[in-house]
Amino acid sequence: MRALNTAGSGMVAQQMNLDVIANNLANVNTTAFKSQRAEFQDLMYQTLRASGAANNGETNLPQSVQVGLGSRFSASATNFNMGSLLTTGGVTDIAINGEGFYQVQMPGGEIAYTRDGSFKRDANGLIVTSDGNPLIPNMTLPTGARAISISPEGYVTAILPGNNDPTELGQIQLAIFTNPSGLTRIGQNMFQAGGGSGDASLVTPGSEGSGTIQQNFLEGSNVQVVEEMVKMISAQRAYEINSKAIQTSDDMLSVLNSLKR
Repeated sequence: MRALNTAGSGMVAQQMNLDVIANNLANVNTTAFKSQRAEFQDLMYQTLRASGAANNGETNLPQSVQVGLGSRFSASATNFNMGSLLTTGGVTDIAINGEGFYQVQMPGGEIAYTRDGSFKRDANGLIVTSDGNPLIPNMTLPTGARAISISPEGYVTAILPGNNDPTELGQIQLAIFTNPSGLTRIGQNMFQAGGGSGDASLVTPGSEGSGTIQQNFLEGSNVQVVEEMVKMISAQRAYEINSKAIQTSDDMLSVLNSLKR
């Protein structure tokens, strides 16, 4: 009976759907987290009669007879809509108001990309992530620097000891991608470029379609809790109805088995 395997594939698909929803809810307070959406495809079909087949040698049948064999989890699409900008007051807290990613150098030397702008100063004054990975291009805030300012275009200035005029320390660059949905998540609020995303294009904030830098702000998660709760209820109901289909199939098989008695 096909219904057993078909309904079973539906239950597996809804389990994956709930996994995605649970991860979204777990990251509702994660800085700059981008929610995901489970996508599904139907599986192959068993064709019992082809469309246009001859009928008694005189006419052609207008419709085919096909039986579907279930569904499968096909992709987890990322929603890159901006989260809300949250005021923090932190001097090195910066949010991207628009498109783009910060570049970060990982411990192995590879480049990763993030929208999490909760940067810190390490013991040498270098601007790093919460995990200690340096921002690229490297930016150092000298000891005693005050009135640190980051402009919407990414220019970092500060008043240094012995100087009353602001000194430019560097400029933050943003990376933009042709297809951000093709980026691969690696945890720690980081993404890596892949074949589907295309290569990163480095631009000045506010140019070529990229966003601007907002100092003293962080981008919040774009997870909508109510929406995820509705999805969770829908997934639960779909799981239940698929399990009911398995129960019904089993009952029908029991009836068949009892016919010989």
